[in-house]
Amino acid sequence: MKVEDIVLPENVYYTKEHEWALITETGLVRVGISDYAQKELHEVVFVDVPSKGVLVKQMEPLGTAESVKAVSELFSPISGEVVEGNEELVLNPELVNQDPYGRGWIALIKPSNLQQEIENLMTPTAYGDYLIKLLQRKHQV
Repeated sequence: MKVEDIVLPENVYYTKEHEWALITETGLVRVGISDYAQKELHEVVFVDVPSKGVLVKQMEPLGTAESVKAVSELFSPISGEVVEGNEELVLNPELVNQDPYGRGWIALIKPSNLQQEIENLMTPTAYGDYLIKLLQRKHQV
C-alpha cells in the first residue's frame, strides 16, 4: 500500500490509531475509521456500534471492528456523549470498507471538550506524513 492510494479528506481530523473526526455544522462530531484502517482490516464483517447515551473519553475504546483478519478496537477521537450509533452497520458492516468517510461512519458524538481535545488530533497533512513514516517502517521489516 502506498500513501497515494489512501483517501484523506481535508475536512477531518485523525488519530494515530486511524480514527477520524468530522465536526458537523451542528457542532456534533461524526467519527469513523480512516481509509488506511479499513484497507488494513480488509473485509469488515462486524462492527460493534456504540449505543445512544454512552459516554466516551478521548482515545478510550468506542467499540470494535471485526474483519476476516482480526478484531480491532476503535478509539474515540474525542470525549463526549454518543448521540447516535450508525445502526446501518449492524446489517451492512461492509459500508466501512466501501465508504469509510460517508455511510461507513461509526458514531455521532456531542463533544464535551472539543476545543482542547482537537489539539490532540492530526490534520490531514500531519496524518499523511504519519502514514508515510508508518508505511516506510512496515516496508523495512
